[in-house]
Amino acid sequence: MLLSTSLILIVGMSMGGICKKIKLPSLLGMLLTGMLLGPYALNLLDESILGISAELRKMALVIILTRAGLGLDLSGLKKIGRPAILMCFLPASFEILGIIFLAPKLMGMTMLEAALMGAVLAAVSPAVVVPRMVKLMEEGYGVKEGIPQLILAGASVDDVYVVVLFSTFVGMMQGEGPSMIRFVNIPVSIILGIIIGFLLGVVLAYFFERVHIRDTSKVLIMLSMSFLLVVVEDGLTTEITFSALIAIMFIGIGLQKKREVVAKRLSLKYGKLWVAAEVFLFVLVGATVNIEYLGKVGLRAMIVITGALAFRMIGVLVCLLGTSLKRKERIFVMMAYMPKATVQAAIGGMPLALGFACGDTILTAAVLAIVVTAPLGAFAIDLSYKKLLSKIGKTE
Repeated sequence: MLLSTSLILIVGMSMGGICKKIKLPSLLGMLLTGMLLGPYALNLLDESILGISAELRKMALVIILTRAGLGLDLSGLKKIGRPAILMCFLPASFEILGIIFLAPKLMGMTMLEAALMGAVLAAVSPAVVVPRMVKLMEEGYGVKEGIPQLILAGASVDDVYVVVLFSTFVGMMQGEGPSMIRFVNIPVSIILGIIIGFLLGVVLAYFFERVHIRDTSKVLIMLSMSFLLVVVEDGLTTEITFSALIAIMFIGIGLQKKREVVAKRLSLKYGKLWVAAEVFLFVLVGATVNIEYLGKVGLRAMIVITGALAFRMIGVLVCLLGTSLKRKERIFVMMAYMPKATVQAAIGGMPLALGFACGDTILTAAVLAIVVTAPLGAFAIDLSYKKLLSKIGKTE
């Protein structure tokens, strides 16, 4: 495991640095590192680290979501209101509908199989989107209009909605009927996540005010609580659950509301943690990509993915109707809501593991979606935000 860890960090950071030098997103280098070092190419990563890959990726997500919460300005988000709610589910719904329309015609799938593939492909990647929105907030781009806040909130909830749809379609493929309680659980889990996270953040604020400990110790306490929330959510067998990832982000928001000075200091600490966490996250996502499947992907799969993204962008435009956002700002939101990686890596292989006839096709499409949209979306955000968004304190 020590050799694998050193390879992930050294090669991942080097490849990321090279990509940055040639004006490409660093995550592209990290994804390529994972693909090269992973079991489907050079096979240099130890099975022990691949066995806990999902947990390590979750830990990285916890770090960046907490950092996002510590720096999230809700005032801009409040101005937007309705579109923020629509962004949580409407773009994903449009994308699923697009795949249901295209996949049966182009790939010979049934409508239910197409819906299942849509649920796998429709989730936006917090791993790609969140760190970039945090960067925008720190630099002051689009903050006054609430653009990074809008995308942050939507990307966090979007995954909850899509995963619930995925489990519903899996049940229907196995002969079960659609469960109404699962759909009821979507808003309930979001609201419970917000309440639990915010309350924990407030409690931590009062605790840090009365008990004087180093900022490093505060970070360790927050990380421990965040990991516990993930474990509790995973262990729940009840029909009604809560969203741990949303709760984790709202821990930061709750702390920021009560102890803003502490929140700013802790945000810097989390920023340092993210340097290593980012490398592990994207290298391990890359390691899940089976290069052999890419060779099997034909033009039809690419057309389906491209067409689905067009449907998704229409969904984003519908969400932004009636807002004061300018045309170029709407274009930015459309591009920023495109990247896919973490959810596709996590659930893309499940239909195949369950023995579904469409499993191989879905996994292939998930792999292609990661390889195409993660670097492309990151590149579009990094290249365009200074041109399309206005900066606080500057007039156009």
